[in-house]
Amino acid sequence: MREPRRIVRRALITEKGTHLREGSNQYIFEVDPAANKLEIKKAIETIFSVKVDDVRTVMMQGKTKRMGVFSGKRPSWKKAVVRLKEGQTIELFEQV
Repeated sequence: MREPRRIVRRALITEKGTHLREGSNQYIFEVDPAANKLEIKKAIETIFSVKVDDVRTVMMQGKTKRMGVFSGKRPSWKKAVVRLKEGQTIELFEQV
């Protein structure tokens, strides 16, 4: 297995993520595009010392951006929505 910190790139703190966290104990992360659900689950459990109930993933397509006459494309990335078992929380999100 790869190192957990290489699989989970960063936590995403958004308004939608806050509603998911408060309503159904779900957290959103940006993860390595090559990682599968089992690797993501093990990485989250290792990094944050919690029990993961479910992992959902989606590939986010990079947006086309323009700067004057030049156009470019932002890279695509993978988002994971992780639901924790009942009573589990991640302290990183509670501080925000």
